[in-house]
Amino acid sequence: MTTSTHPFDKALAIHHSDIRVGHFTGMTSPDYWNMVGPFGGTTAALALQAVLKHPDLLGVPIALTVNYAAALEAGAFDIQATAVRTNRSTQHWTVQITQAGPSGAPNMTTTATVVTAVRRETWNGNDLPMPEVPRPEMVERMSIGPSGVAWIGQYEMRPISGSIPSKWDGSGHHSESRLWVRDAQQRALDFASLAAMSDLFFPRVWLRRATRVPVGTVSITTYFHADAAQLAEVGTGYLLGSATGQQFSSGFFDQAAQLWSEGGTLLATSNQIVYYKE
Repeated sequence: MTTSTHPFDKALAIHHSDIRVGHFTGMTSPDYWNMVGPFGGTTAALALQAVLKHPDLLGVPIALTVNYAAALEAGAFDIQATAVRTNRSTQHWTVQITQAGPSGAPNMTTTATVVTAVRRETWNGNDLPMPEVPRPEMVERMSIGPSGVAWIGQYEMRPISGSIPSKWDGSGHHSESRLWVRDAQQRALDFASLAAMSDLFFPRVWLRRATRVPVGTVSITTYFHADAAQLAEVGTGYLLGSATGQQFSSGFFDQAAQLWSEGGTLLATSNQIVYYKE
């Protein structure tokens, strides 16, 4: 029996160079295309994937920061992941994603830093419990019509509150969204997919104003609070996502987001700064 490769795994398919350690090559995926380039969550996942596939990896991810200098164009790209410092329990990485320009010289599109760590048994506490919301089966799945944005169709989203505005009439008054989400084609959760899902919320400025304006994420940081065993417990289940804008000013706004498992485990939190244009 043969099984087809999940679209996300195809998008994350990178190949390690035999010549330079930490150098990978890959191709952009049309399955996760956004308006002017790949879905930013996929790009973040690629940066993390280069670290996860590095032969010198220590531990598991605890922090990922991705800076989007320019949109990736359709086609081939290069990733260089470098361990710049390894301690007993933590490892610090820099990642660069480049594409060949018209002259053949590499153009920088993305920079990232990753921190991995060996997690140890300690006291645990949670001051951010999962909010009380209806179960996923009680929430209607979002219907996605033709949009020209392929990546949205790769996720099953069940909005609880704060859906994308149905009328762009300037009547918005808050920026909080909550939804259940998982891969549309079932796939067990891992660090790469968790990184991607941390960026799947539509721009907060759209909800806050009910006005559609051009936007683009400049930088996103995701903190991973779960280990591999806790992600394995989630399997192909839903995640509860919550996102809120905090300040909208002078062409930029920030967004805070959280992702919990169905069982109430806080898996990841993220913060990003987003450009918007009048």
